[in-house]
Amino acid sequence: MIQQPELTVIMPVYNVEKYLARALDHLAKQDDPNFKLLIVNDGSTDSTRKIAEQYRDQFRYFNIINKPNGGLSDARNVGIENVDTPYFTFHDGDDWVDSGYTAFFVRAFHDHPDAAMVSCGFWLDYENKEGSIPATKKNVHGMKNKLRTYQLVGNPLGSLMDNHFLATPVKGYTWNKGYKLSVVKHNHLHFMSDLAFMEDQIFTVQYLALTDGFYCDSTPLYHYWQRKDSMVHKFNLKMIPDNFKANYFIIRTMIRSLWQEHKKEKGTKHELIEASERDQR
Repeated sequence: MIQQPELTVIMPVYNVEKYLARALDHLAKQDDPNFKLLIVNDGSTDSTRKIAEQYRDQFRYFNIINKPNGGLSDARNVGIENVDTPYFTFHDGDDWVDSGYTAFFVRAFHDHPDAAMVSCGFWLDYENKEGSIPATKKNVHGMKNKLRTYQLVGNPLGSLMDNHFLATPVKGYTWNKGYKLSVVKHNHLHFMSDLAFMEDQIFTVQYLALTDGFYCDSTPLYHYWQRKDSMVHKFNLKMIPDNFKANYFIIRTMIRSLWQEHKKEKGTKHELIEASERDQR
């Protein structure tokens, strides 16, 4: 008897007819096929929808939502609204994954019940280079406190330049993270739709600020395709104010969250001291 899936993979797509088959071919060959695939077609004008429909029979649970174009954040929000599994992650239509990708998230949440978020590492793949390159050779593994988590997630320069000197196997991307639906629903979290980029990092930091427990395994399982024509690699003037706006929001959220944690720890220590003094009387 097949158990109910615990993971949904949300795939927002927009005019990715050149890459979608590769993405779906790899997802169809997962070690653990018991997951739900939710494709959100954001008003594609090419053959994206037709290609996606051809894969319907290759997945146990397959759903396509076709909507008018509203942008990536809007597509992600629509995806979240239609998740009915305990955990979910995201997958871009031009990237692909290794066979252990879906199994990682479910196993990580089971093995680390105190984790509100889990994260795997990722590969960088280039059009003009052969082979996959790990995002970093740093080995990061295990549960991390909030400060260390923010250090791993932080990506202050966004897509304004290739900041390899700040490389971590985590960063603020959503496609190498596993999220709990209960956290998102309880806190009414959603992606900001008025930013050109970095909306994924904002969502991730907001989520982390409201929770405790982050687990990371830097083993790369996701292939991040470095397209020269992708939105994040094409500079436009809106990126400059959006970068400042996003970083202000992220830094403010991090500082407030760390201050709240500091006050909570200080209060706990004070209570322990008082309890100890009472016991000694």
